[in-house]
Amino acid sequence: MTDARVQLVLDLQQDRPFSAERFIAGSSNASARAWLARARWPEGRLWLWGPAGTGKSHLLHVWAQQNGAVQFEAAALSCDADGALLVAGQKLEPGVTPFVIDHLEGLEQKQEVALLHLLNRAHAAGRRVLMASRHPPARRFFHLPDLASRLRATMTAGLEEPEDELRATLLLSLMAERQLVVPQSVTDWLWRQLPRTGEALVRAVNRLDDAAMKRGSAISRALAMEVLVDLLKEED
Repeated sequence: MTDARVQLVLDLQQDRPFSAERFIAGSSNASARAWLARARWPEGRLWLWGPAGTGKSHLLHVWAQQNGAVQFEAAALSCDADGALLVAGQKLEPGVTPFVIDHLEGLEQKQEVALLHLLNRAHAAGRRVLMASRHPPARRFFHLPDLASRLRATMTAGLEEPEDELRATLLLSLMAERQLVVPQSVTDWLWRQLPRTGEALVRAVNRLDDAAMKRGSAISRALAMEVLVDLLKEED
């Protein structure tokens, strides 16, 4: 990892979370970025999918900020006895602003009716709906046939596990977010030994941050070997 890249990631500490400038673009997320840049989607809906740690939530937040969208978690969606849509118990107001719904893998059967109402009303009002989950709708069972047909007709864009260059930058970015000072020899070693997934990087940095704070010690290779024993590959 070059000194220029280290400096770039250190500069990211000054940015707010989930900013457009902070998102790390790469070939693994190019399809999703291209679809998000479009002014229109078929039926006004787009579903992003991919493994944890690939940037779905980050992209959703950025798009919501840029488009003034109403954003919420799928688990917060419901409807009352009169059919009014609720998010965390508060009524969703009529309008034309888009909806952004994250973590649809957590959608429960009781929430399917609310989501179906939302999709129908959004389509009638010309409101775009951006959704995200770990899997595409074709790989999920829905109890409501009407909801299943609408979601399986929704345009999808997948995010893949990060390529090597993106993984290197992501590792440094995650450390910079937590203001962790880690020797480059340790970050290089972690990049080589951790699984090649975004989720593994997130889990590793969270554990290292927690361990360093509890012990009041610097992050060393020895500490990493101790707290990441289940994640690290065997030494060559």
